[in-house]
Amino acid sequence: MSTTVADIMTHDPIVVYPETPLNEAVKILAERRISGLPVVDREGKLVGVLSESDLVWRETGVTPPPYIMILDSIIYLENPATYERDLHKALGQTVGEVMTPKNDRAIVTVAADKSIREAAHLMNERKVQRLIVVDGSSKVIGIFTRGDIVRFMAANQGMGDG
Repeated sequence: MSTTVADIMTHDPIVVYPETPLNEAVKILAERRISGLPVVDREGKLVGVLSESDLVWRETGVTPPPYIMILDSIIYLENPATYERDLHKALGQTVGEVMTPKNDRAIVTVAADKSIREAAHLMNERKVQRLIVVDGSSKVIGIFTRGDIVRFMAANQGMGDG
């Protein structure tokens, strides 16, 4: 029988809420030396992820969309709504304003009963560092990271999962 995600994942991970102050979440990331936090609603269901990437992006600043002026009229060459969204995110004070939402392709979830091989393949295919482990109702029940795979391999003398 192959080892599953549930066998080696981090159970009951630290989570934050959309209304959590951003400075509080940053402190958790720094003190715990973790690179991301699941963001959940009051029922524990996944609504997004706050990652180091979200915070690093925030520090890079926001570039206004390119435009041209013709006869005192501004014509945007890119959608100005994107700029407004990015500006709102850069100035955000809560986790919900800065996080990557659940529907973003960068957030990948996995069921606890999947094999380590399946989870590793998913991580590699989607180029993510972590999988959020959810149950059938999207409630967060764990985190599965590349580090978990490496620790499993070390404990099993590098043998594959089966």
